[in-house]
Amino acid sequence: MAESAIAENLHDSFKGQTALVTGGSGGIGSATAIALAARGASVIVHYNSNAAGAADVKRKVAKYGGDCDLLEADLSSAEGIESLVAKIQKRKIDILINNAGSLIKRAKVADMTMDLWNRVLMLNLTSAMLLAQAVLPGMVERGHGSIVNLSSVAARNGGGIGAMAYASSKAAVSTMTMGLSKEFAPHGIRVNAVSPGTIDTGYHRAFSTSQMLDAVRAATPVGRIGTPEEVADTILFLCSRAARFIHGQVLEVNGGFLMVA
Repeated sequence: MAESAIAENLHDSFKGQTALVTGGSGGIGSATAIALAARGASVIVHYNSNAAGAADVKRKVAKYGGDCDLLEADLSSAEGIESLVAKIQKRKIDILINNAGSLIKRAKVADMTMDLWNRVLMLNLTSAMLLAQAVLPGMVERGHGSIVNLSSVAARNGGGIGAMAYASSKAAVSTMTMGLSKEFAPHGIRVNAVSPGTIDTGYHRAFSTSQMLDAVRAATPVGRIGTPEEVADTILFLCSRAARFIHGQVLEVNGGFLMVA
């Protein structure tokens, strides 16, 4: 896996800051955590079941001499969210990356259960809101902070068959991002979102067939799917001073897919 283009530039643009990255044990989350550490941040990596992946991120962060704490929680349940909130309650969080998410499993409307619907929304939407709620008072007190939520191209096109709950939750994440930004921009806090297209992560290896991925490549002007590092670069930009006048935006990172979709 290629290192992030931003991570290769090892100046200390995030030195002295602490970043919480949810879903940080693989894919976009791990790429983001490593890139933040490479730029001087201390990172808190949340994970659910992939303890080995989280430990690997911790080892990679150590290469940059950075601190990395690992926190386990199942964010698809209210109890799991509450446990993570309790673990970070007294921590100084300067950057929150709400990356944890999944469609959990594909289900057509006739097969959608209330339990599945609630778990998908809990994981993708409710956890992001409650974690933002937990860190925002400290950010307001300090007069600065950055939150980046992970939306999805599915928020714009409804997703594939069986992904309606996921797409709905991600559309809500995009809207929530704007609502949070309106309330907290006057306090010096920037809230934005990144909306990835199809990215080479475990998500698509689990939920997309090779035929589905080939169709996306054919419909994408650059002719390929994206890498986690390319999304991480965008996230780091939104957290940096280079984006200091960007508030309430949802940046599409999809190789031009939405131009032709």
